[in-house]
Amino acid sequence: MELEKTDPEISDLIEKEEVRQGNVINLIASENYASKAVREALGSKLTNKYSEGYSGRRYYAGNEVIDEVETLAIERAKKLFGVNFANVQPYSGSPANQAIYFALAQPGETIMGLALPAGGHLTHGWGVNFSGIYYNAVQYGVDPETELIDFASLERIAREHKPKLIWTGATAYARIFEWEKFRKIADEIGAYLIADISHIAGLIISGVHPSPVGIADVIMTTTHKTLRGPRGAIIMTNEESLAARIDKAVFPGLQGGPHDNTTAAIAVALKEAAEAGFKEYGKQVVANAKSLANSLNEGGLRLVSGGTDNHMVLVDFGEDGPSGKEAQDGLSQVNIVVNRNTVPRETRKPFVTSGVRLGTPAITTRGMKEIEAQKTGELIVKIVKNLGSSAIYSQVQKEVSNLSSSFPIP
Repeated sequence: MELEKTDPEISDLIEKEEVRQGNVINLIASENYASKAVREALGSKLTNKYSEGYSGRRYYAGNEVIDEVETLAIERAKKLFGVNFANVQPYSGSPANQAIYFALAQPGETIMGLALPAGGHLTHGWGVNFSGIYYNAVQYGVDPETELIDFASLERIAREHKPKLIWTGATAYARIFEWEKFRKIADEIGAYLIADISHIAGLIISGVHPSPVGIADVIMTTTHKTLRGPRGAIIMTNEESLAARIDKAVFPGLQGGPHDNTTAAIAVALKEAAEAGFKEYGKQVVANAKSLANSLNEGGLRLVSGGTDNHMVLVDFGEDGPSGKEAQDGLSQVNIVVNRNTVPRETRKPFVTSGVRLGTPAITTRGMKEIEAQKTGELIVKIVKNLGSSAIYSQVQKEVSNLSSSFPIP
């Protein structure tokens, strides 16, 4: 390989990472495995081009082919999600959300999103993020008993503060989003409703989660996670007046030239997602998550909201149990990769946390089904209940090795 000759150090590190990915059971809910075709597009000569502007309206010459690539990605996104407009240029989810703010709200105006400990994303108004610094952010949460979104409280807060934007979607919420309930509240106070479907886009395409199309004013999704594409994002809407504002916010408002190789890889991923097999994949992701949740529950671990309806499971160890960091570190030693995560009513610091977040997109892409998800849950319980036991670690690591080797990365 050319890379091996040019830069053996980087080549070796990439090889090490490939080996690591093959040896672990990856339960990071936001990670997945892109296909070889997606990666070929991502590593193509399209990375050599600069293309500020939009198709037919570029500031650089020589974009005839790039225009075709971007138009194809846009048309595939529109068809797949059933929308009238799509912008495929955002570099990732957070810049895409920033563009939505830039298009629809002025600094200092009130915005509203799900609080981080309740499962929300940083860009939905959390205090340390630009969205919580440059906007007057108010947060809604979950019901302390059910740990489902508290719509009664959300409505009260919305009536009191009258936010310009209401964000739906989350980074750590394991249940179905009831889009119509958000729409009713947004209409009552005259707010824009924004649906961040980054985690569940693939499930929506598969028909295992309701779509916000026709309900939310603007929809944003990343293109990796359950969609299995490259690291990028798409902003969508059915409202023509908002489409023009979004285009202007992305370019020239926030970005220069788009990453044309990423645009091509997004187009490939969207084509793959339109194939019949992708729907079966999405259904299996949810089936595996439910099997994993049942296994953890039977092992005595407490699940936030009692279970899952999507691709992720949240485990809450409580104040008296191990921290999320301790569990994450223990599982890492046996090659089960998870991430520590805040939980509702969190009492520990963000780098410690009281819980972990688990997801099934990556193991499903590898071909694992309910029986493997159940077995993985049993191994997690064994480690969490025996943190620091070298004998248990050795036993579980062998089982993980057998499992991962039986399901190679496609």
